[in-house]
Amino acid sequence: MIKDLFDVKRWEAFLKVLPTEYIPGFIMTLKVALAGLLLALVLGVIFGILSTMKIKICQFLSRAYVEFFQNTPLVVQVFFYYNCLPFVIGGRVPKFWLGVIGVGIYHGAYIAEVIRTGIEAVPKGQFDAAYSQGFGYLQTMWYIILPQTMKMILPPLTNQALNLVKNTSVLAMVAGMDLMYHADSWGGDRNFFVQAYLPCALLYFAICFPLARLARYLEIRSKQIPSAKKAKGVA
Repeated sequence: MIKDLFDVKRWEAFLKVLPTEYIPGFIMTLKVALAGLLLALVLGVIFGILSTMKIKICQFLSRAYVEFFQNTPLVVQVFFYYNCLPFVIGGRVPKFWLGVIGVGIYHGAYIAEVIRTGIEAVPKGQFDAAYSQGFGYLQTMWYIILPQTMKMILPPLTNQALNLVKNTSVLAMVAGMDLMYHADSWGGDRNFFVQAYLPCALLYFAICFPLARLARYLEIRSKQIPSAKKAKGVA
């Protein structure tokens, strides 16, 4: 293994496939991550709000979504979409959309819980004040509650974005043309495992490390800013 690490010919072979396989795979991973994060945020906000409503059916739908997708492996979900959705839509799902659906729906369940805890952390007086001004429930959420919630939940949201990027690698199992797929395909065919997986790990690191630092910064910053409840108590 150590000998392979310093094998010049193997690294020359890697440099030849870098622009043709790794870079397209890296771009595909970024696209899937960004679109998947957008889907996860939309689903997270919708089901996070549903979970805080006093309507039982809304709470049930939210809990069913969260519990099911949090407690089943992402790999199983992706294989289900890959093998079962063609029978529903009458054709194969494009690999890009397969990845977006997979990581988006999966992480949407986690973001829904983050949104729910953030909403519940906002003082109840904020709701009462909005209702007294004639706001409806959805207006209150959109204009009053969610802006305050977002400030509190940015650190865990950033962590979810970090995990989502790493989980895009599951697409390699269904030939998703992502970074991990290209690395595994090229390295496995030639037994160039060091040259295949080490650069792959570094490219994932290039995406995830800044997100991890951002999450840490936001976590520290959130501890320095007084919460709404504390501010209310001081007043």
